[in-house]
Amino acid sequence: MKTNLNWLDQINPDDKKIQSELKSFGKLPKHIAIIMDGNGRWAKNKLIPRLSGHKEGLESVRDIVKASSQLGIKYLTLYAFSIENWNRPTKEVNGLMKLLETFISSEINELHNNNVKLNSIGKLSSLPKEVNRILHNAMEKTKHNDGLVLTLSLSYGSRWDIVRSVQMIALDVRRGKLSPEDISEDLFSSYLQTSDLPDPDLMVRTSGEMRISNFLLWEMAYGEIFISDVLWPQFRRLHYYQAIFNYLNRERRFGKISEQLEEKDSNNNSYLQRVLNAVKKS
Repeated sequence: MKTNLNWLDQINPDDKKIQSELKSFGKLPKHIAIIMDGNGRWAKNKLIPRLSGHKEGLESVRDIVKASSQLGIKYLTLYAFSIENWNRPTKEVNGLMKLLETFISSEINELHNNNVKLNSIGKLSSLPKEVNRILHNAMEKTKHNDGLVLTLSLSYGSRWDIVRSVQMIALDVRRGKLSPEDISEDLFSSYLQTSDLPDPDLMVRTSGEMRISNFLLWEMAYGEIFISDVLWPQFRRLHYYQAIFNYLNRERRFGKISEQLEEKDSNNNSYLQRVLNAVKKS
């Protein structure tokens, strides 16, 4: 990546029009979480190595991060590597770790120049030392940025985080710092690794799978879910806009009557709707 490119200057007129309509349509989700699924299947369909699917998936990461920043989305959390993923073949795991190392090293300057704050959740001690070093240096470099907060979930599992939080609370009770009566939803949330993040408004999963795969189980209690049939290496900003548009349709119905919704639809069923309809048919 070139480090002198401002993402706001990279929006073409058509994309700018779509983003403008999305912003005017309703309140955008503050926090979007994405399960990036389908890299292996994409590669298998093309009869190429699975690692090639992961490499192509990074192009989707780049595009979605840029689109999120341009739209003004405040928090984007990507399920990059689960605890269960360590059970994959050693060659694939090593390749993924090398890709992660290369990605952070090559992208960090552009992320920083575009005011992105890099964050991470998960059992980071399980990552290779070099990956851990590069990741922590990148987070340190961007810690004062106040734009998009990009959280990479690495060696992460929600059950692991919940059990870890219970253990920490139990220790604090035993030490006399807490009493059982002090334990509430808010207190429990403060022990999770996501304590500095708001709960996701929208979770997107690619590849058509109907599950959340041990991702943000506690945090997604009231979040909306959007399932895309598109495999992650093919998932680009138009598919992302489709998920956000779907979310906005759901959100607009809270507290409103059908006549109000129909009136607002007539004002917004324009260029954005035509483009998204075309995406659905493609």
